[in-house]
Amino acid sequence: MGMRARDVDEGAIVLLGGRSEIGLEIVERMARDRVVILAARRSADLADERAALDRAGAAAVHSVEFDADDLPSHQPLLDKLTAEHGRIGVAVLAFGVLGDQERAEQDPAAAVAVLQTDFLAQVNILTTLATLLRAQGSGQLVVFSSVAGFRVRRANYVYGSGKAGLDGFATGLADALHGTGIHLLLVRSGFVIGRMTEGMEPAPFSVRPGQVADVVVAALRSRREIAWAPAMMRPIYFAVRFLPRSVWRRLPR
Repeated sequence: MGMRARDVDEGAIVLLGGRSEIGLEIVERMARDRVVILAARRSADLADERAALDRAGAAAVHSVEFDADDLPSHQPLLDKLTAEHGRIGVAVLAFGVLGDQERAEQDPAAAVAVLQTDFLAQVNILTTLATLLRAQGSGQLVVFSSVAGFRVRRANYVYGSGKAGLDGFATGLADALHGTGIHLLLVRSGFVIGRMTEGMEPAPFSVRPGQVADVVVAALRSRREIAWAPAMMRPIYFAVRFLPRSVWRRLPR
């Protein structure tokens, strides 16, 4: 941690989802001598997260209020950040919810709430960020898809469908940004053992936040377009596309 990532784009590092375990691990690995901005709800309560980034050698750490579901607030927030801290080098979108699948199957509002955060809010801020970075002429975006969205499973189809939509949107946006100087990294991660999945039985080939962060930072430095975490999930999921649907629908989360 604290290793200077000299070949990620210059400028402030913005973590949208300032409490995210994966997001913080990523930012810690790039923080030395950089301005870091943590954007989250209850941003006044980020003392521990700010202290960790101070220890990682950040030049300065700021926290700002960010409600992903408040779509009209995205543009003013980003305008404020660039006015106060200059250009954005790396923006990491690390917010999202798992939701309650059982409830979402019965309650349309619960299903829509998951998609609001995991898809629509991401689309809104990605589009806003892409416009901003195009004007800068450089910048990097990190978007978290999931193997859950690569082929959606019956056991978590609400969450999975949000990730499937985001995966498709981010892939198309990356193509639209090709040749502009903007780099979008799409991360397809497996089951991550952490706060978000606490109490759940880990799936095969589970990873921890630090392992995902290692993959992400390496991919940012090499300008890869897609990163799988762990890497072995890529051939596995290309193979499972051919599993019969009668088998696939019985698989657990």
